[in-house]
Amino acid sequence: MELKDWLNSINFSKEDLSEHIKDYPPYIINRCLSGHLDCVLFANEMNRYHFLDKDMQYSFYLNIVRKRKRFSPWIRKDKNSDLEFVKQYYGYSTEKASQIMKILSNEQIEFIKKRLDKGGKQ
Repeated sequence: MELKDWLNSINFSKEDLSEHIKDYPPYIINRCLSGHLDCVLFANEMNRYHFLDKDMQYSFYLNIVRKRKRFSPWIRKDKNSDLEFVKQYYGYSTEKASQIMKILSNEQIEFIKKRLDKGGKQ
């Protein structure tokens, strides 16, 4: 079973897929449903009771979420190009570079960009 099959079953078709419950991904389903305003509280409840069996979690969603077409893009972190310059300049990891970004001024970041500029066409 694929993720889209589980989500379609919960959101739209209401078809019971319990015979394939070993393939059910509870964390991913919670994350997908938390992107919808009408499902965010249900996802929060499942996060509180994460220790329940997969079958119980799936049955909860199947019976409580109203039938509706839902689509939301996968939530991703924004890419910060300045962060890449700081990582390269200082040789830091992403975590350390993001901490350094909080204390660097715009002038300092521009200085780092100029120092790392290799010239030529891009």
